[in-house]
Amino acid sequence: MNDARGNDTDVTKAATIYDVARLAGVSHATVTRMLRGFEGIRPETRERVQLALDTLDYRPNLTARSLITGRSHRVGAVMHEFEQVGPSRIVQGAAAAARRTGYVLDIVTLDTTDRDAIEESLELMTQHDLAGIIVFASTDDMADAYAQARFRVPVELSIDEDGGGPVEQSIAVAIDEAVGHLAALGHRRLVHIAGPGGWVAARNREAFYRTAVARHGLESADTLQGDWSSASGYAAIARLPPGVTGIVSSNDQMALGALRALDERGIRVPQDMSVAGVDDIPEAAYLRPPLTTIRLDFMMQGEGVFLRLLQRIDPTAAAGSRVPTEPTALFVPRASTGPAPAA
Repeated sequence: MNDARGNDTDVTKAATIYDVARLAGVSHATVTRMLRGFEGIRPETRERVQLALDTLDYRPNLTARSLITGRSHRVGAVMHEFEQVGPSRIVQGAAAAARRTGYVLDIVTLDTTDRDAIEESLELMTQHDLAGIIVFASTDDMADAYAQARFRVPVELSIDEDGGGPVEQSIAVAIDEAVGHLAALGHRRLVHIAGPGGWVAARNREAFYRTAVARHGLESADTLQGDWSSASGYAAIARLPPGVTGIVSSNDQMALGALRALDERGIRVPQDMSVAGVDDIPEAAYLRPPLTTIRLDFMMQGEGVFLRLLQRIDPTAAAGSRVPTEPTALFVPRASTGPAPAA
């Protein structure tokens, strides 16, 4: 593998079934039967084949692809936090692009708090008949595990909102618009509810917020740490600094929790406090009040990830599909933001 950004993996040096057969002193048909689980193989022959497999570090997916299907049309996707709106919609976009081009996306979810589980899941993907693998990495641990993994098929690493590409640039612009919107409404002292520090997207969104606050001549009173959940947004309001009139939440779920906590404290939105989020979850327009937010085209992001991988797997199949490059973020003002209260 050339690097940790999805460059082509060198598949030419991988051992073949014929290499295994020669080393074990058996026919390639015997190796095939063993890999398919056939029981009628003498124990001594099985031991020689297994030793050859281990010695050559042979991976079954290569056999399955070359001997059974001719060409695999399955792509593996390793992801986590499927309950989060953004990651789940990105994977849906990748799956839709796969179906449209005649492929199937096999999804493996994992617990990012367990480093061993991450490495085991990545290893598991190499054992299957796959044309390629997508690693959806939203956290540092996922990206680190990917960098150390060994793959023998093309791999696309998708780090959520990382790399300074059009997605990140459009989010930065949209957050600047949101902060500028609050500035135009007379707000001068804001607070940010941040996502978990191990997430690239959380760090980026906080950095974009701070840049926007400075550019519009506002003050950021504090950054309140959350974990993407509504519960953490609710808890953050207990730490709200005095004099704040505007909240910019790193996602809509935390903004939703903040709205509940503000209501319980008798702080009216938007009369006393303006609240903005990011993501434009399906419920955002139906909250009370409807939530000002930033709409992200997660489906388009997922399509782009898959099509970039397909360009390396099968350039002919990818030729008819254009990889999306347009900005994916759009500022959407709604009723949760209003004029700053009189001093």
